[in-house]
Amino acid sequence: MPLLVTDHTWTQTLSTVFISVPLKGAKKVDIVSSDEYLKVHFPPFLLEVFPSELVDDDQSSAKIGNGVAVISLSKRTNKLWEHLAISTYDKETKREIRARALSKMQEKLAAEAKNRSEKKHNDKKYTLKTMMNIESEEQERIQKMKDAERERTTVEIKAWHLKETKKAEEETRLKLQSQTNNSKEGKAVKQNCENGGSGGINVKFETRNVSKVERKIKQKDLPAPRVPGNIEVSFTPRVFPTALRESRVEEEEEWLKKQAEARRVINADIEELKYLREEEKNPDWLKEKGNECFAAGDYLSALNAYNLAIRLNRKIPALFSNRAACHLKLRNFHKAIEDSSQALELLTPAVSANAAARARAHVRRGSAFCQLQLYAEGLQEYQTALKIDPNNEGVQADAQKIRDIIQGSTE
Repeated sequence: MPLLVTDHTWTQTLSTVFISVPLKGAKKVDIVSSDEYLKVHFPPFLLEVFPSELVDDDQSSAKIGNGVAVISLSKRTNKLWEHLAISTYDKETKREIRARALSKMQEKLAAEAKNRSEKKHNDKKYTLKTMMNIESEEQERIQKMKDAERERTTVEIKAWHLKETKKAEEETRLKLQSQTNNSKEGKAVKQNCENGGSGGINVKFETRNVSKVERKIKQKDLPAPRVPGNIEVSFTPRVFPTALRESRVEEEEEWLKKQAEARRVINADIEELKYLREEEKNPDWLKEKGNECFAAGDYLSALNAYNLAIRLNRKIPALFSNRAACHLKLRNFHKAIEDSSQALELLTPAVSANAAARARAHVRRGSAFCQLQLYAEGLQEYQTALKIDPNNEGVQADAQKIRDIIQGSTE
């Protein structure tokens, strides 16, 4: 049988009721709400509230942190309540209200699951369409390169054929000319011999000289040997250091798309932009400036740099993680937890490219928990970081210190 929570507190404004419930170190909290019912269950404790007035469940919210659950109920009418809850309902009426609340919660969860499924399906469809367009463009580019290479080769072959034809014609002409000259010289030799002359020796030298000229012409027209060379082949580098796995393709593509979108998002509605220099409008430049100030021990200046960078772009997880480190140094532990949590939300999906950043964010959130003496929550964060980076000796040593503190407090 659950233990009823009696140490909760509540405050109100004209439009909202705030209920604060201490969680007593609970790890799992189950919250069910509707317009006329609220249940907070963290075994073995249970809080049930039947509000004295109807609330707007769609506008209500709940936040859990620092060992406390804060539920904000939005009033339907702007007025102050005399009592938080009505306890005069009989058991049957309460049972009906619980049943309606559970039914509404199930419908809400089913709708959210359907929306997530549709969003995932649309994202897959968009990714597939994008990949098909990229592949089609790549094929067109390759085909254009092939066509250009084919055209260039065709022109070169035609030029080579024309050159070879001219060379053959020139060789034929020289050969005919040589035969004609030999025929004339033979007749002259024969005539000289008949006349008793001695011109045969000159004819032989002239014939020999003609043969040398033919050989020189042939050697001159021969094509030069091809020059040897190397063909360079370059491959597109892979972004992720690990081997490609089909089971991780969607997560890696989603992470790359989120990173690309984050670099394009700049908040141009900031009034102070007109007073900033051009480099001060760049979140990456501000991040590097904050890192330099942090390394120099100027944590307030680093915090200011990260604050402005986040105002310009709230999609870069490193900005929140680095600002959490500043808050730790300045002992703003609750803010350090909030920034670490925001960084972890942006570091999704969990892939190898953001593993180191996720481990740092868990360590910083765990350190903030420990500074608030919430050692169990802090140890859980360190253990999560070790699952990501099991060989980190520094995190292992800090986790063991936290275990020693917990064991020493329970003995």
